[in-house]
Amino acid sequence: MFTGLIQAMGEVAGVEHHSQGMGLQIQAAGWEYRAAMGDSIAIAGVCLTVARMGGRGVLGFDAVPETLAKTTLGALKAGDRVNLEHAARADTLLGGHMVQGHVDGVGAVRTIEKAGGEWRVTIAPPEELLPLIAPKGSIAVDGVSLTVASVAGETFDVALIPTTLELTTLRDLQVGSRVNIETDIIARQVARYLELMTAR
Repeated sequence: MFTGLIQAMGEVAGVEHHSQGMGLQIQAAGWEYRAAMGDSIAIAGVCLTVARMGGRGVLGFDAVPETLAKTTLGALKAGDRVNLEHAARADTLLGGHMVQGHVDGVGAVRTIEKAGGEWRVTIAPPEELLPLIAPKGSIAVDGVSLTVASVAGETFDVALIPTTLELTTLRDLQVGSRVNIETDIIARQVARYLELMTAR
């Protein structure tokens, strides 16, 4: 479980595609947290397990084909920056919202409006996720806990404040960028319950 409050930005040090998925190396030398083997780390919002420890702060992860099919991780290349967050503890201050690191799908940035130091970003999620996205509700975009500003048609908007732009990779967004989206866990459970009840 995570909170969606990004703790550091790492850099992709290397990727290795193979039949079992992909090996991913992240340079996290500037991160105050010292990860250990087996730790759960959210990489751009995707929960992965530390599988290898390299020198100079390099962490190794494995991503299976299912993960690559539902996230943007498969498109990563050396030099790309990624948001990092370690798993929350029971006594963690929940400043964001409950984030599982289980990405629901990949969305695309439609527009970016910049004004007064803030960005208003419009994102088109997969169609099946739209019923789970509500105005003023919580959503995670590339692992960042955000509030949905509005929902219109096939898109939703989020407002990115200067602090978010400074501390996360969302400042690198451009029109057409693909982003990992995780909807609110409560919305997902309510939707599933209603689906089962109406099917009776």
